[in-house]
Amino acid sequence: MLLTVLLLLNGLFLVYLLCFSRTRRHKEPPLDKGLLPWLGHALEFGKDALKFLTRMKEKHGDIFTVRVAGHYVTILLDPNAFDSVLHDTVSLDFSRIRGQLTEKIFGLQVPSSMQASERKWMEEHFRGVNLAELNGSMNIHLRNLLLNDGKTCGASEWKQGGLFSLCYNLLFRAGYLTLFEGSDNAAAVYEEFRNFDDHLTKLARGSLNRDEKKSVGSSQENLLRFLSSQRGMESWKRSYQDFLNKEGVAEEMQTKALLLQLWTTQCNAGPAVFWFLGFLLTHPEAMEAVRSEVRGLSQKHPSTKLMAEHSTPVFDSALSETLRLTAAVMIRREVVQDKTLVMANGREYQLRRGDRVCLFPLLGPQMDPQIHPEPQSFQYDRFLNEDRTVKKTFYKNGEKVRYHTLPLGAGGSSCVGKEFAVNTIKQFVFLLLTHLDLELCDPEANLPPVNPGRHGFGMLHPEGDLQVRFRLKRILPEM
Repeated sequence: MLLTVLLLLNGLFLVYLLCFSRTRRHKEPPLDKGLLPWLGHALEFGKDALKFLTRMKEKHGDIFTVRVAGHYVTILLDPNAFDSVLHDTVSLDFSRIRGQLTEKIFGLQVPSSMQASERKWMEEHFRGVNLAELNGSMNIHLRNLLLNDGKTCGASEWKQGGLFSLCYNLLFRAGYLTLFEGSDNAAAVYEEFRNFDDHLTKLARGSLNRDEKKSVGSSQENLLRFLSSQRGMESWKRSYQDFLNKEGVAEEMQTKALLLQLWTTQCNAGPAVFWFLGFLLTHPEAMEAVRSEVRGLSQKHPSTKLMAEHSTPVFDSALSETLRLTAAVMIRREVVQDKTLVMANGREYQLRRGDRVCLFPLLGPQMDPQIHPEPQSFQYDRFLNEDRTVKKTFYKNGEKVRYHTLPLGAGGSSCVGKEFAVNTIKQFVFLLLTHLDLELCDPEANLPPVNPGRHGFGMLHPEGDLQVRFRLKRILPEM
């Protein structure tokens, strides 16, 4: 009995050492462990990462290490030092972190070695001829849902609803039809997807309550059933399944891989368009500038189906500004061997094997006032030069910034389908502004606040919605 007690006390002592004994070594970033054993800053980080990391930046600068749920995470906010993380495949690795997250959320278990071949497959199918085909299919489905489906809107009377729900619904269904070809169940899939997506961050953090677990589990089962029942002969989904078969992935895991791809391909476009249109509606000058460019483009190319292929610097600037304010990706790496990280000012920091590194572009560079003056405000022309060409060069302390915004990731963490996503956003907004009357129900309404729990999972979601009314224009332009 005494021996058992001694062994237990010894174990607790070892746990105590692991939790409390870490100290900052020479040349390591500032260390902030927090007050809670093991958890450290996990609660504050998960509740509102932007607020927490802003406080840490004010306290420690552009690089620091925090303890989060037993992990020591070095946060890097200097964009001119990002390359040392993004392009290091020797000392840093993201396959295990990705694998752990996809298993926790989707129940997906595939060899980490498959990630490289999967990315190569994705690059082939989201570029060149394949991209052109996807853009064409998406255009058809967007037109059918927005213009030809009487349930969406008509010309005789105004319809009213939440802008977030409208954008997410239409863009999800069009994307689902384009990639997964489930024409008979797109609306039902959307409802289950929204419930799953609304709880995804809690699922990732393991903070669902009993009722939420039951609800999310039901939606996940229904989504897997929907995805396994569709057997299109010629589709992006069919091609992806062929790839999984060649990789030797079991059938059960294939369906879970499809659910991962459904979320990856459909979770960002709807929220992005919501914020874009929301900013335009609440900033009349920006709306008029974008409308003017769209009108000029439609008059110049009256028969063009894919207006998104043409030069639209004002639109592009407004979209870039929207993404700067609302894209909240986190780029994570695991330190697999000790690494020396060199900052832009030449100062060196040591990263420990077993720690993690995280880039959070929303805070640095996207909300850095030295790069983007008045970073909290929406300025539709922030990414325009005086001659109305696209502005691509930004400075900090007199030095050119390597990355001034990273809404879609970079390096090995960049979004493979970003061209498809941007084209989809442009097509939808062009169609809507050209064919619909759209206005705020309350001219004095403001955008709802963001849901801070979504930081790190792509596009931010609003807490609440923005009420709008819409109808088909009485005189439609020739397209």
